[in-house]
Amino acid sequence: MQMSRKIAGFLVGVAVFMIFEWINLGFNLADGHPTAFYVVHGILIGVNIVLAVVLGVIGLRGLAKRTQGPPV
Repeated sequence: MQMSRKIAGFLVGVAVFMIFEWINLGFNLADGHPTAFYVVHGILIGVNIVLAVVLGVIGLRGLAKRTQGPPV
């Protein structure tokens, strides 16, 4: 499947934003909540970082394929 440069760049941008956003959320969680709150948010943070890494890899592969040129 072909991926345009715009889509590949968008995926990389979304991945960077997701990693920044969720790590920032993890550091900003206030004390005083029940343990379940931290477990749920920890799972959310972990899942979203994994998704961000997957999107970033797909985007970077799309950018790398586009720079090689079209197959002949």
